[in-house]
Amino acid sequence: MTAIPGRTFKKVKELSPAEWIAPGSPLCAGCGGLEGLRIAEKVLGENVIYVNAAGCLTLLSVFPFSPLRGSWLYTTMSAPAAASQGIRDALDVRMGKHGLPKSEDLQVVVVAGDGSTCDIGLSANSAAIHRGLDFIYFCYDNGGYGNTGFQWSPSSPYGSSTQTTPSVAAHPAGSEMKPKDLFEIWRAHDPVYLATVSPREPIDLSNKFAKAKALKGPRLFICMAACPTGWGFDPKDTNVVARLAVETGIFPLKEYAEGKVVHTKMPRKRLPVEKFLETQKRFRHLFAPERRDDIIAEIQKDVDSYWRLYE
Repeated sequence: MTAIPGRTFKKVKELSPAEWIAPGSPLCAGCGGLEGLRIAEKVLGENVIYVNAAGCLTLLSVFPFSPLRGSWLYTTMSAPAAASQGIRDALDVRMGKHGLPKSEDLQVVVVAGDGSTCDIGLSANSAAIHRGLDFIYFCYDNGGYGNTGFQWSPSSPYGSSTQTTPSVAAHPAGSEMKPKDLFEIWRAHDPVYLATVSPREPIDLSNKFAKAKALKGPRLFICMAACPTGWGFDPKDTNVVARLAVETGIFPLKEYAEGKVVHTKMPRKRLPVEKFLETQKRFRHLFAPERRDDIIAEIQKDVDSYWRLYE
């Protein structure tokens, strides 16, 4: 197995000033998924083909226009892993038998939302990781099916309100199911590299992509994608909301490599989860017209139980 590289970046000013995504796309203002991809691209460069599962970021590149330096292939929600396999196989055959120079090789990167990743495309993703497919998977996780009105998805947080799980008298919590633990689902496949990232921690994100770029095999990322439209906050507050997700411990920053899980940023003093919840319309029913301390306490208990293993 190739050794895992160490830290590459220590300061923000060391990140590339180049912008690989042109401004002016039709995506929502303040999109955390776009911000995460933008920073990742500074590390990956332009020799990339992006395989996009239908979702919010599909609007990023609409034929015949693209803001990207790299290539872009659009697929159905269930098919990005299968499409990546076809592209990777074609490149390998051409380099092995038809003289395609190594300089023309492309890094295959899936860009998919949590709905495709945790739900519709889960089986195909599992198979691709199990086969050891040489690709990077970038899941922008905003906790809902965003491009269909923000419906419930398997990553929707307990206690959140979505278009299909609103808070009503019979179901005051809104979403009553706990989200799938995608990190642990993927970790069970023993990929070459697996990490969670947040665009509000650009050094951490960049170092993780630098590690992944130097490796071969399945390299998987879950990006905390703060969503002003679906979560219900002003786009100018994206940085605040995303930072609170980390500081409350709701979104742990960690990586898995060589059989070990390491937290790359530990909250010095975790804030109460309500500091994160109260910033968003999707949790408003927990505070008004009456405060639901029982539901807030359940969310806090889950976060505390997780960190009790590591703190």
